Amino acid sequence: MGAEVEGVPVAALDRHAELTELVEQANWRYHVLDSPTVSDAQYDTWMRELRGIEEEHPSLRTPDSPTQKVGAPISSDFTPVAHLQRMESLDNAFNADDLASWQARAERLAERDPAPYLCELKIDGLAIALVYEKGRLVRGATRGDGRVGDDVTANVRTVAGVPHRLAGDDVPDLVEIRGEVYMPVDGFVKLNEQLVAAGKAPFANPRNSAAGSLRMKDPRITAQRPLHLIVHGVGRWEGTALPRTQSGVYERLREFGLPVSDLYKVVDDLDGINAFIEFYREHRHDPAYEIDGVVVKVDRIELQNNLGSTSRAPRWAIAYKYPPEEVNTKLLDIQVGVGRTGRVTPYGVMEPIVVAGSTVERATLHNGSEVARKGVRIGDTVVLRKAGDVIPEIVGPVVDLRDGTEREFTMPTHCPECGTALAYEKEGDADLRCPNTRACPAQLRERIFFAAGRRALDIEGLGYVAATALTQPLPPQEPPVRTEADLFDLTIERLLPIRSVVRDPDTGLPKTDPETGDPKVVAFFANQSGEPSKNAEKMLEELEKAKDQPVWRVLVALSIRHVGPPTAQAIAAEFRSIDAIAAASEEELAAVEGVGPRVAAAIRDWFEVDWHREIVDRWKAAGVRMEDEPPTDQLPQTLAGLTFVVTGTLEAFTRDEAGAALAARGGKVSSSVSKKTAFLVAGENAGSKFDKAVKLGVPILDEEGLRVLLAEGPEAAAGPAVQPEE
Repeated sequence: MGAEVEGVPVAALDRHAELTELVEQANWRYHVLDSPTVSDAQYDTWMRELRGIEEEHPSLRTPDSPTQKVGAPISSDFTPVAHLQRMESLDNAFNADDLASWQARAERLAERDPAPYLCELKIDGLAIALVYEKGRLVRGATRGDGRVGDDVTANVRTVAGVPHRLAGDDVPDLVEIRGEVYMPVDGFVKLNEQLVAAGKAPFANPRNSAAGSLRMKDPRITAQRPLHLIVHGVGRWEGTALPRTQSGVYERLREFGLPVSDLYKVVDDLDGINAFIEFYREHRHDPAYEIDGVVVKVDRIELQNNLGSTSRAPRWAIAYKYPPEEVNTKLLDIQVGVGRTGRVTPYGVMEPIVVAGSTVERATLHNGSEVARKGVRIGDTVVLRKAGDVIPEIVGPVVDLRDGTEREFTMPTHCPECGTALAYEKEGDADLRCPNTRACPAQLRERIFFAAGRRALDIEGLGYVAATALTQPLPPQEPPVRTEADLFDLTIERLLPIRSVVRDPDTGLPKTDPETGDPKVVAFFANQSGEPSKNAEKMLEELEKAKDQPVWRVLVALSIRHVGPPTAQAIAAEFRSIDAIAAASEEELAAVEGVGPRVAAAIRDWFEVDWHREIVDRWKAAGVRMEDEPPTDQLPQTLAGLTFVVTGTLEAFTRDEAGAALAARGGKVSSSVSKKTAFLVAGENAGSKFDKAVKLGVPILDEEGLRVLLAEGPEAAAGPAVQPEE
């Protein structure tokens, strides 16, 4: 048995002391200096471990433990002021079980059902308390340690939405308003652009920018920052009757002219709470501000009072925290990749870290201007976000952790893969491009990989490694594919000798053997006996099948700028053949629904290039279908004249298949929602197109509604539309 002090193992004492110091330092940097150096996820991990130790050894749970306090000591830069009523923190829930445990505990303590509940978004901003006397704003203070905060009255008067006097004749004699000061994401981006342009350090995230802006010594500077307020409760309330519910309080505050969110909802049970949480998990980026979870409150004020609080948090409310989308990691390098259109894109190479459920070690930085705008340097600790749980993005640097070894990134002047001088396509472009479109091996590799993808010719067996082998075999071998024109002339005899370096599908960089450090080399098209591999035979079979793909897929496979599946489907439905598309004028192309002048010009420009026309001629000679036959058993054109948009993930259809089914019945498929859209077909994770359809009043169909639409026409489908959550 290990050594103990007063019944507590020394190891537990040491870890408790270590965690206490880490949390206290994090609190000081977060609440006072407005420059946190650890992510919220790391802080939450420390606090959970600290609480776990104290639950196992209750003698360590003293009044000065971080688990028993709110926030941090106040800053010495502003006058300290006492809150009229303590500003509490919130306990956290991280899953459905935590939430159910909180609800059960509230029910037990209240000896009754605590429903209904008010659900609202947890804004990632700076907590503030505003005091109004006889309707006049007399003070604004930060949270501080929950009892005493910093007086920021002069600055808070400059915040958008903060009334200097409450509206109405029945305002309380004294009221303390609680809320969150935040900076919209768009405002944060513009502010950082201005700071970097002025040679100043950028903020790491919108929360830091809001906190730093509110604590400026000069209120005139604060007034120039795009700060906003949303109120979410009250402390002291004297002189008039307090409404009986939290939702009623919000309505009164709105009548007073205070900014109250429209995105809260009162629900009857845990199912309603979970539905609200799941909706905003999927629509996390819809609000103009950043959120990191949902706050759930017992709606009845009387029951809130009965439930009371612990030493630091109310028992009648809880914060459900979403898995962190933002973490801190080390930026080891900034490298560049070349895409199928020649665009040269810098990306960050980072120490691998888990964010939003997956390990990330690379993230795009878009272009050289974006690197400069964000003020990111090689060697920085950076804030990494996985926006929408999909695309890794570097938000910005943690400037306070710089030690002087960081270095600036400079965009290359020549293509890293073919050596051609890089250039902007036209004046004002943000992206540098490699103009060696035909011969740049990187561009060709990306185009072949794209042409074989599910959104184009759908050639199984022709993945990224195969595309690399076909276009970039090891010297002295000659590539069997020098342009797309060679794709359908491939034979086993041409494939067998090919050896290639394995490359990372995200960056195109060579993978290395972990033991030797040498590049990994594969004979992709042959097995160990030198005979054709199953993958090679499969790829050739799929290439043969791809010759019979419809015209719209062939059009997508040509990698014409701006022509994706919806646009290609609309064009193919109108012209029916590649030759007719090649012969069409810009005006004729632009007249197609969803095309327009920019896309029409890109199509005309593509067909005017001689080696592009060679691709079409060689594919045609190889037997690729270049014209869609008029259907002999044409489906009833029940959707003629109607425009549709398909978004999200469907179970029985791909989006392309759904679009093709709509087009086969005369419908036109567009990539963007407008007032002309007849229906939006929405699967899981529909995103911004769903929200725009709601805003414009466009009918929204789920997958069952799509089946009704295809089988019975628009009149039958118009009834059962998907209804959005509030």
